[in-house]
Amino acid sequence: MNLLITAGGTAERIDDVRSITNHSTGRLGQVIAEHALLNGNDVTYITTAQAIKPKQHPRLTMVEIESTLDLDHTLAQLLKAETFDAVIHSMAVSDFTPGLSMPDNELISRLSELLATSALSTETEISQALTSAFATVSQERNTAKKISSDAERLILFLEQNPKVIKMVKELQPQTQLVGFKLLVGVSDEDLLRVAKESLQKNQADFVLANDLEKIHGDQHQAILLHRDGDVEKANNKQEIATLILKNIEKRQTK
Repeated sequence: MNLLITAGGTAERIDDVRSITNHSTGRLGQVIAEHALLNGNDVTYITTAQAIKPKQHPRLTMVEIESTLDLDHTLAQLLKAETFDAVIHSMAVSDFTPGLSMPDNELISRLSELLATSALSTETEISQALTSAFATVSQERNTAKKISSDAERLILFLEQNPKVIKMVKELQPQTQLVGFKLLVGVSDEDLLRVAKESLQKNQADFVLANDLEKIHGDQHQAILLHRDGDVEKANNKQEIATLILKNIEKRQTK
């Protein structure tokens, strides 16, 4: 099979020296990729500079990205250029990216200027005026290569990133899509409910749902939800890799 795997955690730049990222190591993606290569599959592997990576292999193509927008562009290019039997999207993608930042006193001053001529008498009017003022200010962009650290408090505006996973089935309807959902401190019922919502929303064939509180060292408890409603469980990364690849191969040969 020809597989596309994403792994690691994206980083969103605040300026040239600072970024917002997450705690994903890419370890699960590495295990899945090495298991796939061992079974004779071809793997295109999208990852980040800081992530743990699979060992070099003749059938492995490595692609490094940094931000969610990088991932969006790279994934689109690959899906348009090559046909994949499955896309295993294990990368921890940042939901938001930094827009404008400014010291709190500057923000207060800017909002005061924008609201100075407004005659506000009700809570609704105040809310609407503030919403409009925030929207006006947040459209600006940082120009400094390194934001000054002199301010006691820095206000950072975050903007929503595109939902990269949605493009997979749009560009390759025939591919098998494996999505991933990570929650913290929830019941199996809640985990499955959210996984089902993700599966339906993104037209996925499988969703691997896991709880951060159940990931410790070699232990990695997870639930694989199938599109037909079947549920399978795994207790470590090797079992997860085996479960995902076994099911992809099973559907591929039908």
